[in-house]
Amino acid sequence: MNKLNKQKLLDQIATDMVRDNVCPELAKTATNLVPGEGNSDADIVLIGEAPGKNEDLTGKPFVGAAGRLLTELLAEAGLRREDVFITSIVKYRPPNNRDPLPAEKQASWPYLLRQLNVIQPKLVVTLGRHSMGYFVPNATVSQVHGTLIKSKPWDIFPVYHPAAALYSGATRLLVHDDFMKLKKVITQLERKK
Repeated sequence: MNKLNKQKLLDQIATDMVRDNVCPELAKTATNLVPGEGNSDADIVLIGEAPGKNEDLTGKPFVGAAGRLLTELLAEAGLRREDVFITSIVKYRPPNNRDPLPAEKQASWPYLLRQLNVIQPKLVVTLGRHSMGYFVPNATVSQVHGTLIKSKPWDIFPVYHPAAALYSGATRLLVHDDFMKLKKVITQLERKK
């Protein structure tokens, strides 16, 4: 399937989320649905937890301070934002940036799966515990961050959420190290092409 057709299908998923009234309580308080953006034919999809204030205002993922850090980390790993697809498990901002509730993640999960089925990435990078929990249940980020987990249909590479790195120098070092490991994983992926 070509990139243009993939983008149309991704746009349809966003339309379906609004039509299906996914997470109606969140939708009421949010400014925008933030379905994700980037390369619809990407080999790598990054998945966060939910939009924050800046993301809600712009309708774009990872545009605040954590997003700027993510852009830097991607560059260190040899990637640009336009090379990857960036989304989150929940597509509306929770009030006061609270953690997404289990029911909100569960309601959003089928739409995230549809996005992944359209994009067909080789690697899913989970940013933080909320997205990681769906791909790597029974593990914590501290146990598996920076580790390639072979899985079907996508390999999983968990890392700490970039927002956590903004508040802790130690976590920032861990996140930086994880993205250096990601660079090696990407090199291996490219060799397999």
